[in-house]
Amino acid sequence: MSNKTASLQPSLVWHTRDFAEHIPNQAGRRILITGANSGIGYPTARELARAGAHVLLGSRDRAKGEAAVAQLRSEVPAASVELSVFDLASLDSVREFAALELDRGLPLDVLIDNAGVMAPPKRLQTKDGFELQFGTNVLGHFALTGLLFPAIEAAVTMSAAVVPQAPRVVLVASIAHKRGRIDFEDLQSTRSYVPMRAYAQTKLADLMLAFELDRRLKAKGSTTESIAAHPGVANTNLFQVGEFNPLEKAIRRMVGPLIGALLGTALDGALPTIYAAAAVEAQPGGYYGPQGFQEMRGGDVGVAEVAPQAKDESAAARLWERCEELTGVTFP
Repeated sequence: MSNKTASLQPSLVWHTRDFAEHIPNQAGRRILITGANSGIGYPTARELARAGAHVLLGSRDRAKGEAAVAQLRSEVPAASVELSVFDLASLDSVREFAALELDRGLPLDVLIDNAGVMAPPKRLQTKDGFELQFGTNVLGHFALTGLLFPAIEAAVTMSAAVVPQAPRVVLVASIAHKRGRIDFEDLQSTRSYVPMRAYAQTKLADLMLAFELDRRLKAKGSTTESIAAHPGVANTNLFQVGEFNPLEKAIRRMVGPLIGALLGTALDGALPTIYAAAAVEAQPGGYYGPQGFQEMRGGDVGVAEVAPQAKDESAAARLWERCEELTGVTFP
């Protein structure tokens, strides 16, 4: 029996060639995307802005964020977009941004937890002393989602969207979650740091937290929806930036275009996230990704395969509680 969630809908739901025709009118919706200045975050922001959403383009680097905003406005002249600067690797930065956002008193219709750090060769730490990947990919997004949750819940009654939709939290996972294991005794990889093993753990954690959030929202009777997606393998800056030696950098520069040619472009990789954020058909608790070979190749978007360990509800509840302890943030 397939691990795909057959109850959601047929596996094939969107096609690259005509995806824009299926995005509902997003006018009146405010959408925050972390890591939106590059990678799959940028085409996600561009296409949702093209569909009419007001996009908050999240970036930790102001200069790069401003450049991305300028590029987006040049590609979509009618775009409604603003820059949101904060660093997911700093809980103080996340708290400061969330406080300013809540003070505006505006609803947040969609939060897309997209930004990520992938497999730095050496163990690095966030400003709070967490292993960089776990601190950014998991804890930073957990804190941001929890702190902004009042604005997300407010979207139920305050949103001016032309096409009413429930507010959504979209977590971007990865096919790497299938190789992940949650090591509760060494979440920060202090005893042993293996770059891709640490990365896979964070992507498994993101998917488990998305499912756990869905269960908690349903138990609370909330209309907010938690949905996950993954990009497959796309030619983005995740493969080309980082602290690598000259040989590794050269190999990554060569492999990047090959990935783009054989597997997927950044837009291909963005489509599952766009689907999770905007498609009326996307289901709470759903997980979506490319439907090509081994879910690596972009193009068509549909229900993604979930590894058995991601379905462990007791481990997910334990992970949630651990994230609350580490961040000091409790929700929903």
